[in-house]
Amino acid sequence: MAILLAALALWYGYATRAKPQALARVSFSALPGWADTDLAPALAAFQQSCAALAKKPPSTSMGYAGTFGDWQVACVSAGGDAREFFAGNFTPYELEGGPGLFTGYYEPLISGSRTQHGSYQTPVYGMPDDLVRADLGAFSPTLKGEHISGRLQGHALVPYAARDEITRTGIANARILFWCDDPVGLFFLQIQGSGRVRLDDGTMERIAYAGENGRPYTAIGRVLIAQGQLTREAVSLASIRAWLKAHPERQNEILGTNQSYIFFREAPLGDARLGSPGTLGVGLTPGASAAVDMRLNALGAPYYVAAESTKGLFIAQDTGGAIRGLARADIFFGFGEKAEAQAGGMKARGRMFVLLPNALAERLGAYHRVP
Repeated sequence: MAILLAALALWYGYATRAKPQALARVSFSALPGWADTDLAPALAAFQQSCAALAKKPPSTSMGYAGTFGDWQVACVSAGGDAREFFAGNFTPYELEGGPGLFTGYYEPLISGSRTQHGSYQTPVYGMPDDLVRADLGAFSPTLKGEHISGRLQGHALVPYAARDEITRTGIANARILFWCDDPVGLFFLQIQGSGRVRLDDGTMERIAYAGENGRPYTAIGRVLIAQGQLTREAVSLASIRAWLKAHPERQNEILGTNQSYIFFREAPLGDARLGSPGTLGVGLTPGASAAVDMRLNALGAPYYVAAESTKGLFIAQDTGGAIRGLARADIFFGFGEKAEAQAGGMKARGRMFVLLPNALAERLGAYHRVP
């Protein structure tokens, strides 16, 4: 089994390795809109990241961002005026290798019930007992952040059931957390990775990401464009949702083109102002947290985005299967209808910068290749 996984890990790494890219040191004055950006939310989010980093051994690698130990001085100093803090403790580098792509995500709300009745007919599953998840980074450092999921069949690791099969036959080896009243709402919850559920007894809980079936993700918006149902200019979260509502007879067909399926776990609501904990393990801050490609970038680090429609400083606290590339970020907009509208309409090109501690920047120099 170990030999099989190791061989698979090496193949997967060669197949998905990003093209060589680099960091180029710049001044804060070179960051478009930096002087007018409200940095206070990012400072609050950074302080939360520091609390998570402090629990790790100082020697833990953060890739081009050094080690956790390299961030201790900045973390101890985090506070006071946000602009003075970031300008005094960090050096900005532009992420080179092509124009950046920036999208958005949010924390959706679905309605649920502990019992199957009335309109509550769609199961929301916890992690299946027979699902195996392999961290490919354990086999090779070059595969950090990559994983594969499946199930054992004898001594072989085989693909887990795809979305359409799960929808048709269910999963005998997974606990049903609750039943929801909207399969489309559940689908978009799975796309976002976490959210909230309002149960029919009046209580509200968080639904956090627990795992996935390991099947490939396909954007159903692209499917609808390819079929001539939506135009590239008109496609958005809202237009996709409206099309699915208008064509209930084709919902399962279209949703099934995305083979990926997400499993959840329940968690206390906690601080309702924050989102569910991201990959770093801290609650996401609306307008100040972002998901990045953790194969290339560093969780916990501040990233400045300068796009056509958005300029701001965001702390990398999450990741996602569709987030691929050095200059790539998915911005967290929070909870509620306004956040959904903002996230659904967010897709922009631009530039991306990382802020690195001054002492680390001195070691890296003016230009640094990212393997």
